[in-house]
Amino acid sequence: MYCIFRAISHTGFFLNGLHKAGDVNLGGLFEVHYTSVFPEWTFTSEPRQPTCTGFDTQGFRHAMTMVFAVEEINRNSYLLPNITLGYSLYDNCGALVIGFRAALVLASGQEEQFLLQENCSGTPPVTGIVGDSYSTFSIATSDVLGLFRLPMVSHFATCSCLSNRQRFPSFFRTIPSDAFQVRAMIQILKHFNWTWVGLLVSDDDYGLHVARSFQSDLAQSGGGCLAYIEVLPWGNDPAALRNIVYVMKKSTAQVVMVFGHEIHIYRLMEEVVRQKMTGLQWIASEAWTSVDVLQTPEFMPYLGGTLGIAIRRGEIKGFKDFLLRIHPDQYHNSYGNSIFWEDIFQCRFAPSPAGWVEAGGALCTGQENLHNVESELFDVSNLRPEYNVYKAVYALAYALHDMLQCEPGRGPFSGHSCGSLERLEPWQLVYYLDRVNFTTSFGDEVSFDENGDVLPIYDVMNWLGLPDGTTKIQNVGEVKESAEGEELTLHEDRIFWNFETKQPPQSICSESCLPGTRMARKKGQPVCCFDCIPCSEGKISNKTDSMECTSCPEDFWSNTERDQCVPKKTEFLSYHEPLGICLTTVSLLGTFICAVVLGIFIYHRNTPMVRANNSELSFLLLVSLKLCFLCSLLFIGRPQLWTCQLRHAAFGISFVLCVSCILVKTMVVLAVFKASKPGGGATLKWFGAVQQRGTVMVLTSVQAAICTVWLVSSSPAPHKNTQYYNDKIVYECVVGSTVGFAVLLGYIGLLATLSFLLAFLARNLPDNFNEAKLITFSMLIFCAVWVAFVPAYVNSPGKYADAVEVFAILASSFGLLVALFGPKCYIILIRPERNTKKAIMGRATSKT
Repeated sequence: MYCIFRAISHTGFFLNGLHKAGDVNLGGLFEVHYTSVFPEWTFTSEPRQPTCTGFDTQGFRHAMTMVFAVEEINRNSYLLPNITLGYSLYDNCGALVIGFRAALVLASGQEEQFLLQENCSGTPPVTGIVGDSYSTFSIATSDVLGLFRLPMVSHFATCSCLSNRQRFPSFFRTIPSDAFQVRAMIQILKHFNWTWVGLLVSDDDYGLHVARSFQSDLAQSGGGCLAYIEVLPWGNDPAALRNIVYVMKKSTAQVVMVFGHEIHIYRLMEEVVRQKMTGLQWIASEAWTSVDVLQTPEFMPYLGGTLGIAIRRGEIKGFKDFLLRIHPDQYHNSYGNSIFWEDIFQCRFAPSPAGWVEAGGALCTGQENLHNVESELFDVSNLRPEYNVYKAVYALAYALHDMLQCEPGRGPFSGHSCGSLERLEPWQLVYYLDRVNFTTSFGDEVSFDENGDVLPIYDVMNWLGLPDGTTKIQNVGEVKESAEGEELTLHEDRIFWNFETKQPPQSICSESCLPGTRMARKKGQPVCCFDCIPCSEGKISNKTDSMECTSCPEDFWSNTERDQCVPKKTEFLSYHEPLGICLTTVSLLGTFICAVVLGIFIYHRNTPMVRANNSELSFLLLVSLKLCFLCSLLFIGRPQLWTCQLRHAAFGISFVLCVSCILVKTMVVLAVFKASKPGGGATLKWFGAVQQRGTVMVLTSVQAAICTVWLVSSSPAPHKNTQYYNDKIVYECVVGSTVGFAVLLGYIGLLATLSFLLAFLARNLPDNFNEAKLITFSMLIFCAVWVAFVPAYVNSPGKYADAVEVFAILASSFGLLVALFGPKCYIILIRPERNTKKAIMGRATSKT
């Protein structure tokens, strides 16, 4: 592997670098200059050095962070004891070709300074590389170095594509990927319930890839919708910027997220200031959260209160003192330190460029004092990319340390072997990097997942404008990955909101749907734009922004607000409602009257009026009528199993007993009249007292048998009926068997009809011999009531069906009681002179 790379390194241009030899060397790729100029080459010309211009103070500080970390590790007696780390750092000059070339040199050895054995064995030039800063550079470099499993740990490359482990098997990074940045942004939006936001992205791979990721992740999380997506142009395009600002002003979204570079934001803000567009909450990506050039008095009325995410800040103890000790003569290679010295003191080392001294330029002496100058290089209060470099160096050191701690015969490699410095293979270090886990002096845990990504964490920053016109970027929280997902921690009391209310703004397309309503999406618009539709009866929604209304359980119904299910009202014929009270009163009144009549008859039992036509049947008839009145009470009250079974049985047997008595009395009237005629005496032997009692018992037993079969085969039972009313439960007794109920009623009807016909035939008999007219009238009332009962019962819902049946029972019972016993009581109580045998027989004689 290294033989091939060494051959490549003999051709090409020279590289600017900083080197220090050690037992094990680490490589580094940093942007010390941000532009480069390539001279024209010919086939006959010698290789010439490209010119790197534009000293990058932050890039130089990144490189110095690696130098500091290496020296700190070398002083650590616990980490890599007896091993000295060296380094080889190169300047990529902001050019892919230079950065790629430097990576190849690091992998193969720096030309003649690195000698290989003939079989290409030996310790590699570097065991790992820290860098590169750019995703594009890292992709190109890792595509090649990954073939040989040379570990590369980047501190600033964020493209989520670098998480592809199959394509980049030896790539690691100490900065979260763009995928996590997008998810972190979504967490901030969800925290403040900003569901309607605008998105601005730069016109490059970074911005367009973020736009795709953001749309996808936002849809999956259900965190909101994009009101618009606009692409910030490269270069100065006033028309495009005016159109973007017009879209932002027209939109109802008050939150704008921007994924772009500082040049994009600067030109956009110039247009925003020109159109005086205020009232927006800006959300900054990591790329411009901490950019100083935007923190101007001109922009702060608009950008004040901006929320953004930034690379995790860290503290590196002793780093500032280290920077202040930098000198051009350090490290026996003055390239990096010399250009820094020239930049910070605005001088040149001899030999100076032509015309420098004549133009008034100063020559550097090396005696200048760094303590007397102010430079952002020495500001170590906000170390972010530098902290990532620091962690990357330590990750490589800990991986190497873990490898050297391996016990022979118990190693993880083939044959339980261990790696060694003498025959170190890069893939062996990749194995330990995958498993590295340590905690920095700042307290942050560092480890890599299966994709080579570090445990992601971002700081949440807030732009605070100070009265003196300066800007303070304050830390107001953090967002990190946890087992449950992205975990956002915010100190809201620290956040400055650039609004009159000093409160976070609302950014929604539609107001939230309150409980009791559901969301109905507006046609042709994003899901965040909707109408709120009240839930229909029987359905509820008990939370905000419900997609659907939930049906209540069977025994529950929605309240008027439609936000909770309440027990349904219950309905049955109750003793406590007016209708139930009236029916109960009438029933007890009928029972009382029957008792009074029975008492009268018992008291006057020896009078002719009572003794006429079998007084025993009259007593039994009064008792059966009393039972008829009382059985109606079983239809009132909440249905229970025993009441449902007893109500129809008691009703059927009581009425059959009553009608049987009437039927026998009618038959006795006819028999007595027939016996009064010549040759009819033999008829009475079939209608003695025993036969009358027996007939009543037999007829009643038939009904009892019908009820028994009905109760055993298909018993009536209580039932909660929810079909009559949606919001009520009607408690009723289902008959169980319709045939059984029909047979019961039919048998009563048969006996009543037979009684009516016999009484009708006997209506013209002498009054003193029979009650035929009274029985005929009573049976007419009875049949009329029950014929009217059937359609009324069928068409009455719920408790009213029970009320109809009770009314039929009471009406028919009162009809029988009044028709049969009213005239007799009248004679007994009011016209006692007619309650004599002589009066009765006298009437009979005169009529004869």
